[in-house]
Amino acid sequence: MGREYLNEVHAMMIAITRDVSASLADCQLSFVERDAIDVARAGAQHHAYRQALESLGCRVIALPAQDAMPDAVFVEDVALVFDEVAVMTRPGAASRRGEGASVAEALSKFRALRTIEAPATIDGGDVLRVGRRIYVGESARSNADGIAQLAALVSEFGYTVQGVPTRDCLHLKSADAGIAVTAVDLSELQKAEGATTCCSLVFRDMAPT
Repeated sequence: MGREYLNEVHAMMIAITRDVSASLADCQLSFVERDAIDVARAGAQHHAYRQALESLGCRVIALPAQDAMPDAVFVEDVALVFDEVAVMTRPGAASRRGEGASVAEALSKFRALRTIEAPATIDGGDVLRVGRRIYVGESARSNADGIAQLAALVSEFGYTVQGVPTRDCLHLKSADAGIAVTAVDLSELQKAEGATTCCSLVFRDMAPT
């Protein structure tokens, strides 16, 4: 595979991120003990994370912090982006359901939008796409209604959706193994029960050039 082709592919990748909230220390926690978070350090680590995305060829879109919403830095949970469509989720934590509006505005420039409706809940951190198969963690944040609604929304594009039981972790993708990784230090965000994929929505820019 030639360098010119790789550069062309990399140039088409978008990563939507959001700055760290000043209230990050008040984040939702389910499986880890609350520990003091150095918000300034978290912000510096997040900046380095964005730089890592850029070094891998992504065009990074940085949304401003939502200081009244501690978990808003974890943008992955509020939307799912496929080649054909984006789906705005309904997060399992009620306190997070206001985070999606500005993400939807940013995504609408790249994809048509669909929406998960109550009583369904689904967090993006529970959703893993492998080809045309979508695996969804059956977790405290993603319920059966959410999995069923997602299946209905994407079936016309040839995707199948399968639930995956989870345990002892917040999200399915917080427990993946066997993946080649670029290591970055997100120790402060880990105290907020976040993982690297939680902090961005990475997708191919399908807009015609």
